[in-house]
Amino acid sequence: MNIFRLAGDISHLLAIFILLIKIWRSRSCAGISGKSQVLFGMVFLTRYLDLFTSFISVYNTVMKVIFILATLVTIYLVFFKFRATYDSNNDTFRAELLVIPIAGLAVLVNHEFSLFEILWTFSIYLESVSIMPQLYMISKTGEAETITSHYLFALGLYRGLYIVNWVWRYYTEQFYDWIAIVAGVVQTLLYCDFFYLYITKVIKGKEMSLPA
Repeated sequence: MNIFRLAGDISHLLAIFILLIKIWRSRSCAGISGKSQVLFGMVFLTRYLDLFTSFISVYNTVMKVIFILATLVTIYLVFFKFRATYDSNNDTFRAELLVIPIAGLAVLVNHEFSLFEILWTFSIYLESVSIMPQLYMISKTGEAETITSHYLFALGLYRGLYIVNWVWRYYTEQFYDWIAIVAGVVQTLLYCDFFYLYITKVIKGKEMSLPA
């Protein structure tokens, strides 16, 4: 654990709670991609199966439980409680085009050919692209609410801080995980255009519109 890892975890939690608060207060999930939330749910459920088989620390266990439960609650709000406000007409990204190839890649490229390791690898690969349905939805509608933009920025910041964490660990512990690093870099790159628009428009108080 180091300050960059801790800051990344806090940013990740902040992103999830920003989204939950936005949905609950507005009683609406308009502008939220349910498909992205399902993909994130798959990420956490496949990554944290060791929650039932191994114990690392109280912090580690609590974070895993929070990420799983918060994402499942978000999915429930989008597809059940506030389903009438869900914009399925614009949430049309074909998520299976991500899940199926990534599942195959996880089987072929992993650290160890075991069930838990393949599922962990699948979760790492899938997390790197899980935001694509959300970004696609925003580009399709042409705009994003400010609160949704804050959610996306916090998610991108989390990943950026994790990259710094990996650099720090390499220089202080000689530790690196090339699968996590490559997937993290891909995920961060997906946010680049969004970061630019966020900084130039949202922070200046302008409505953010993304190119279709």
